[in-house]
Amino acid sequence: MIVRVCMGSSCHLKGSAKVVDKLRELQKELPFKLYGALCFGRCTEGICVEVNGKVYTGVNSENVVEIVRKECGE
Repeated sequence: MIVRVCMGSSCHLKGSAKVVDKLRELQKELPFKLYGALCFGRCTEGICVEVNGKVYTGVNSENVVEIVRKECGE
């Protein structure tokens, strides 16, 4: 599984670094590759996270774990 987190300026200001920190913790439990990405073009809807090609908007450090677990089938 591949997870990409937008690190563009808008998502960065909204706290994408905290989302990355939470995902790094989750990598201890679930096998996935984590990448940073530039803008997904949905700046007003950020923080944006792409999981296996599906873009999620309005992501934060609290709901990102649920999103990734759901995509893993857990």
